[in-house]
Amino acid sequence: MPKFLDLKSINAQYRQELIDACTRVIDSGWYIMGTELTQFEQEFAAFCGTKHAIGVANGLDALTLVLRAWKELGFIESGDEVIVPANTYIASLLAITENELTPVLVEPDEHSYNLRGTTVEAAITSKTKVILPVHLYGLISPMDELCTIAKKHNLLVLEDCAQAHGASINGKKAGSWGNASGFSFYPGKNLGALGDGGAITTDDDQLAEVLMALRNYGSVQKYENEYKGVNSRLDEIQAAMLRTKLNHLASDTHKRQHIAQRYSNEIDNHLVALPKWSNNEHHVFHLFVVRVKDRAHFMQFLLSHDVQVSIHYPIPPHKQKAYQEFGHQSLPLTETIHAEIVSLPIDPTLSESDVTDIINLINGYQQC
Repeated sequence: MPKFLDLKSINAQYRQELIDACTRVIDSGWYIMGTELTQFEQEFAAFCGTKHAIGVANGLDALTLVLRAWKELGFIESGDEVIVPANTYIASLLAITENELTPVLVEPDEHSYNLRGTTVEAAITSKTKVILPVHLYGLISPMDELCTIAKKHNLLVLEDCAQAHGASINGKKAGSWGNASGFSFYPGKNLGALGDGGAITTDDDQLAEVLMALRNYGSVQKYENEYKGVNSRLDEIQAAMLRTKLNHLASDTHKRQHIAQRYSNEIDNHLVALPKWSNNEHHVFHLFVVRVKDRAHFMQFLLSHDVQVSIHYPIPPHKQKAYQEFGHQSLPLTETIHAEIVSLPIDPTLSESDVTDIINLINGYQQC
């Protein structure tokens, strides 16, 4: 059975390198806020094209801490509005509400699933302070357009790059467009740790200084606390794992893109709507998401032929119990997307024959 994502096989490619990195940390005797973290931060900042990368415990903390830092710096305050795509994962909203800010849910573009400039600008009010574009599925949002709107209205831009390591527009990478960005290194991400992890990137020296304090109990100098901070530090083991895997990210991304291109070129079934992207967008295909009206039947068909698929995500945030206060909102496109999307296998260890079998199977799919 072609697995949806075979993490064991992915990491087995670099097994000895990962063991060596882990051994290096064990033998160092230093396990928190050490050399591995410092070097990974420098290497990841260089990869993204930013001055700073700040390692944190996970992707949610990355977003949450940026908004918290902007509050500490007086740029935003409780009750301010943050524009966010309605079809995002719930973590994007959790970071907003954790900071007592108000998420403003807007419909995405029907084809890219990302924010559109027209709907963003229409949603701006006197309370709007932040645009939070989510580079969903590995496709970067239209950042040139969104940054122009942000500059016009004096808004901050926080990129959610949890699925977009290395994605770019005309060579400018995700994480380097906005005032700051948050990355996740959850094991299933394109750049995945062997546990939880996250990072913030920014060119803002002042913001970076506040964030480095906030992640470490609000402390700049040991036992001196300037802020009511948190404990959100990327540990040395995970930093070492990520340094190793960052060296292989380009190769893994190329494999994902190759599979995606085969799907795009060879799947030919009018019942299955394929994703679309333009040539200047370096899509990194964290997920390859199609839409099928009778999703349950389609998924059962594939599973009955031993092909694992998944749904990212079955329930939109405004329909979750946690955010029942938004349940009354009319977001028909978002609800349709969440009812129809199916993620096909895009594991970089899939064989050519596996991909061929999946394509042939989908081309033979018929409605009930």
